[in-house]
Amino acid sequence: MKKIAIMLASIAATIAVQNASAQQGNDDPANLGRYAEANTQLKASGARPDVVFMGNSITDAWPRVQPDMFSDGSFVGRGISGQVTAQMLARFQADVIDLRPMVVVILAGTNDIAENRGPVSLEQIAANIFAMATLARDNGIAPVICSVLPAAEYPWRRQITDVPAKVRALNAMLKEWAAANRCEWVDYHTPMADERGGLPARYAEDGIHPTAAGYARMTSIITPTIDALLR
Repeated sequence: MKKIAIMLASIAATIAVQNASAQQGNDDPANLGRYAEANTQLKASGARPDVVFMGNSITDAWPRVQPDMFSDGSFVGRGISGQVTAQMLARFQADVIDLRPMVVVILAGTNDIAENRGPVSLEQIAANIFAMATLARDNGIAPVICSVLPAAEYPWRRQITDVPAKVRALNAMLKEWAAANRCEWVDYHTPMADERGGLPARYAEDGIHPTAAGYARMTSIITPTIDALLR
């Protein structure tokens, strides 16, 4: 019953995003076109990536900052700047499942807290992430749920209050679900947070988007989990 509830809640969220975008004249609300050509080429080549990284701008920039990590095609980035979890869920089939990776790394939720597409409850954000993990597992892909990175505030949405508390609360939900469902959990937050509950300047000059040092730290945190899953 819990699995069905997660799926129904997430489908409702996705439909809401699609309806809102349709009203704004956007016929590709999840931006499926972003990776359509790359996905077609990858599938045509017969290659199967080991790991797909699903996320927002933090994941989007990762291959550019650390190109060597993604250069041989075993790691594939599928991040899109600004996206919320409902948009990621809507493109999860095309950008993850259809590529048949062994592992998917899901880093999502901060743009939902920032209300990039309007207010959304922490429970709904979590449900969308749980749905992605469940879809992955149902298709033979090992999901890795990552904590939301520390954030003291959002430079583009300073009206959002209590950001550190909201991030911690969402992370607690994700960690609890991962443990209950025997899903891999990776905690970026604890080793990277400063005294404000945000990212220090050495990890993110704007407090949100990682620097090269920030990505290096993230890589050191996630690599043991990926290596263990690929053995």
